[in-house]
Amino acid sequence: MVGDHSITGERPPKSGLSCKMVLQAVGKVLRKGKGKPNGKKPPTEEKKHYLDAEYTKVRVVDFELKELVVLPREIDLNEWLASNTTTFFNLINLQYSTISEFCTGDTCPAMSAYSTTYFWYDEKGKKTKCTAPQYVDFVMSSVQKLVTDEDIFPTKYGKEFPNTFDSLVKKICRYLFHVLAHIYWSHYKETVAMDLHGHLNTLYTHFIVFIREFNLMDPKETSIMDDLTEALCTPLPPQNHVTER
Repeated sequence: MVGDHSITGERPPKSGLSCKMVLQAVGKVLRKGKGKPNGKKPPTEEKKHYLDAEYTKVRVVDFELKELVVLPREIDLNEWLASNTTTFFNLINLQYSTISEFCTGDTCPAMSAYSTTYFWYDEKGKKTKCTAPQYVDFVMSSVQKLVTDEDIFPTKYGKEFPNTFDSLVKKICRYLFHVLAHIYWSHYKETVAMDLHGHLNTLYTHFIVFIREFNLMDPKETSIMDDLTEALCTPLPPQNHVTER
């Protein structure tokens, strides 16, 4: 089961703990509780419930997430990318596991988000159309293999990152975005029913801020979720806190 994957190859950053601490906090709460258009217009009755103001305003943090993704002065760029990418993988995998029982071959015969269907490409470049749960399993299995490979995500002192590391991180981020987009488009109602939409919103926003900070995805690849990105990345109005005496 996808939700059972675990990662042991995470590269701990030397500093910048606030970023990891927030990501881990989201994970603890959760424990508690290349695409191509298919040429079809989305059904007119379909509504993007995740854009409703009552949902987009729900987050688990109310501070500026951009501050958490900026590269600390004393940290190597690849180390920072490795640590954050691995942690995002863990949390997105965990987020998907909360709705995995609703994502089946019958409910999701294709890996889709809005008007886009994602196809899986194996190591030989063979294109395969598969169900959403199959696609997510391919994603999680392949990414787990990458982040636990010492030759790609080294954890031992003095071991260098490969020259292809940047392109591999970008590949992982594309996969993770596909999973997030599918959750929003196909399983948002279940997420709301479990009261986990605040965690999903925070995770999505943090992930988008991260990939934008380091140019890890072409804007065209994330454009299908631009309306959500705009809604979530717009700072929330200040809250009025009343202190009882």
